Amino acid sequence: MALIDPTSIQNRLLTSLPAQALDDLLPHLRQVQLPHRTILQRPNEIITSVHFVESGYVSQIAMLENGDGAEVGIIGKEGLVGMALILGDDRAFAEILVQAEGRALELDADRFLEAIDTNPSVRRIMLRYAMTVFAHVTMTAACNGNHHIDQRIARWLLMAHDRVGKDEFPMTHEFLSMMLGVRRAGVTLAAGALQKGGFITYDRGRVRVTDRPGLEAVSCECYDIVQREYQRLLGPGVAA
Repeated sequence: MALIDPTSIQNRLLTSLPAQALDDLLPHLRQVQLPHRTILQRPNEIITSVHFVESGYVSQIAMLENGDGAEVGIIGKEGLVGMALILGDDRAFAEILVQAEGRALELDADRFLEAIDTNPSVRRIMLRYAMTVFAHVTMTAACNGNHHIDQRIARWLLMAHDRVGKDEFPMTHEFLSMMLGVRRAGVTLAAGALQKGGFITYDRGRVRVTDRPGLEAVSCECYDIVQREYQRLLGPGVAA
């Protein structure tokens, strides 16, 4: 297996590691593709590897016993899949589903734990990342309980836009209604209003952001709050 070129790495957690710590991990990193709708983790499954997302994004979904679910987080190249290992658990709590296809660097769980246990700098960075995830989940709960659906959709579109790095990406009304825990009819009306306002265009399951500043104006304060927390904990240039 070819060694990963460190200059090609896009994941911001990996690029923030001390040079020696990254060098120690390079022989053990594997580049993998993340096809659309792939489930990377299921609730209560043992975590055997972590995925440092390089492109695309995945949804962190809280699942209910009846099979319904709601998105509580979104992970792109600012983060990783397998955060429970950082906090001392070996099992996933939420389902992790690929929403926009991309790629990741995969690392066996035992190698990841070894890096955390033996290198204080790695442990500190990963714990700070865990704090950003808590901030994200906390504000998602507050947002879902207090803000109008058009604000919440605008916030989600901004987060997806940050992670994809391009203006067009997949989105269906059915997906958004499930992720936001609202009726599809409400999503259709709100997305239609955003399109009418010239902020997005939507066609055949794909959305294009056409007016990012306008979308930011529609979104609630939750987007900016989480963005500032990511940058405080992990440094500038990190998408929330």
